[in-house]
Amino acid sequence: MVYRREEILVADLDLTEIVKSRLDFDVNGHYARPDVFQVEVNRREKKNVN
Repeated sequence: MVYRREEILVADLDLTEIVKSRLDFDVNGHYARPDVFQVEVNRREKKNVN
């Protein structure tokens, strides 16, 4: 870690990890759990208050 000074940081990146991480995304996982994720839509017309 670098604090309170300028420093050049160099890193080697494995760009194939980006593709692998997209496979880890669980589209049906926690979004399918109603105790964790809930969506409500208010379909009532918004009243103009002026």
